Amino acid sequence: MELSYRPRRLRRTPALRAMVREHQLSPADFIYPLFVHEGASNEPIAAMPGCQRWSLEGLVEEVGRAWELGIRCVVLFPKVADGLKSEDGAECFNEHGLIPRAIRRLKASHSAMAIMTDVALDPYSCDGHDGIVSSEGVVLNDETVAILCRQAVVQARAGADLIGPSDMMDGRVGAIREALDEEGFEHVGIISYTAKYSSAYYGPFREALDSAPRASGGKPIPGDKSTYQMDPSNSREALLEAQLDESEGADILMVKPGLAYLDIIHRLRQQSEQPIAAYNVSGEYAMVKAAAERGWIDEKAVVLETLLCFKRAGADLILSYHACDAAQWLREG
Repeated sequence: MELSYRPRRLRRTPALRAMVREHQLSPADFIYPLFVHEGASNEPIAAMPGCQRWSLEGLVEEVGRAWELGIRCVVLFPKVADGLKSEDGAECFNEHGLIPRAIRRLKASHSAMAIMTDVALDPYSCDGHDGIVSSEGVVLNDETVAILCRQAVVQARAGADLIGPSDMMDGRVGAIREALDEEGFEHVGIISYTAKYSSAYYGPFREALDSAPRASGGKPIPGDKSTYQMDPSNSREALLEAQLDESEGADILMVKPGLAYLDIIHRLRQQSEQPIAAYNVSGEYAMVKAAAERGWIDEKAVVLETLLCFKRAGADLILSYHACDAAQWLREG
């Protein structure tokens, strides 16, 4: 064959492939999600093999391990005792609550690690929703935002570096930015769950935190979160959400889930110059783990390929439960 250009020339050896590789993975790309509870010992999460509900002591050790592997940011999610849950989720702004104590412990032991938090009511709500549910079964927007602002300020006061509103209430980024600034926390960033879809991929996460919607007190409770999280059918709407979050002061934009929404990551990358994060969610993690346990896939190869795909789509940061394993594999080469 008389071919003037043969693309295979640059695929011939590992050295040549490395020279022209367009995207690279680094442990510094990862944000490591961690579940924490009040117990004295760590508890395995059945639906997420390899993940734990960490005690405070265990959390400190695990964050130290992540730092040694090159990970520079963790995000904390609380398993809240049922007795502390309420319709308004008021435990979320308790200065002495689980998350503020966890932040302070981590800042005392690993001061250089960036700490991201979750801002939403679902772990603290007896209704299992990200916002306050009215007696008519409606998730209230503005009333919820007022609570989220108090939650964000408490987390910032404890030492959080990044506030992560995951609730999808309208206007919450701007309100949280204003609340933080008024309290002197202009330096605390907001990593907004900009395009968070009402997805079936969140099941294992809700088991880990016992945070699924549930009947409470005889009032009607929406069975899903589709009135405030995005419809999986929509992509242009994600661009609108991104424009709103940018205008309200978000520092980083996030797409959740990640793997099934690579097109959304790509579209946001084309529109925005801000850093973009992808959340490699619990259902995506659990499927890989289940297939690997059965010997159907090579876990290391699939995980590293998946994480690289987020980078190729346009993500700068990746929240993933695989973070420590992936960092170790990258170190090993």
